[in-house]
Amino acid sequence: MTIEWYPGHMGKAHQKISELIRTVDVIIEVLDARLPASSSNHLLQELRRNKPCIKVMNKNDLADPAVTKAWVRTFERETGIRALPLSAKQYREVNQLTRLCLQLAPTRGKPGRPLRAMVVGIPNVGKSTLINTLAGKCMARVGDKPAITTCAQQIELRNGIILSDTPGLLWPDMSDQVAAYRLATTGAIGAGALDYTEVGLFAAEFMMQRYRELLRSRYQLTDVADSATAVLEAVGRRLGCLVAGGEIDLHRAAEAFLRELRAGKIGRVSFEEPGQDAGEASGGEGNQPA
Repeated sequence: MTIEWYPGHMGKAHQKISELIRTVDVIIEVLDARLPASSSNHLLQELRRNKPCIKVMNKNDLADPAVTKAWVRTFERETGIRALPLSAKQYREVNQLTRLCLQLAPTRGKPGRPLRAMVVGIPNVGKSTLINTLAGKCMARVGDKPAITTCAQQIELRNGIILSDTPGLLWPDMSDQVAAYRLATTGAIGAGALDYTEVGLFAAEFMMQRYRELLRSRYQLTDVADSATAVLEAVGRRLGCLVAGGEIDLHRAAEAFLRELRAGKIGRVSFEEPGQDAGEASGGEGNQPA
């Protein structure tokens, strides 16, 4: 199944972001730390020009720490880019973002000269959670489904910073289907645009290749099966995803597996590494997205 997902409000969001970006001092791009490349919108690179940008690698607590360190080094080789791994729910971690914004725009954030920052990112990476933590109260709608925020809003913090919150923005042409399946695995794609069984098989194949011991430990497997289907069947059997006659309901097993993977119950996992080609470590032969 080819994944395509571009809700109608995203076209308007792109136009709004392109207008707002001219007026801001710092861009805060929120990424998913588990897949920093796939969760980065290439359209933003065209719009950013030479504006300083902080790549906030959210959900750091769910990502492989060694891989995250490699991503930080990679991002900070780029001019005008700073990388900050964090969990958007933790105020102590998020507070670092305020200090970094002020460092990147040292003439702003003073009386009469507020620092204007824009928070951007694809759906479901935690933009609204980040803003609410910075504000110390619920200013933006939060949910575990993508595309909760559908219009831009401004939020004035008490430290000389004004934030512009923007809707999650994907790109209309998802030609890189490996990236699309990675996004679907982490929940950044609307449920109506994907086949849970296919995405579950994709994720199971990746975990077999890269995090086999985590699979073994979480599901108490004596051995990890040699096919993605067999992995999902073992997971389904362990989690009770059965139908009449004791057969495995593969769709339910895939849903349950993805829920556990997204919540970090299997362990800390990163789905891509710096310098990795699109199809590399993305699912074995026979489970490639079509």
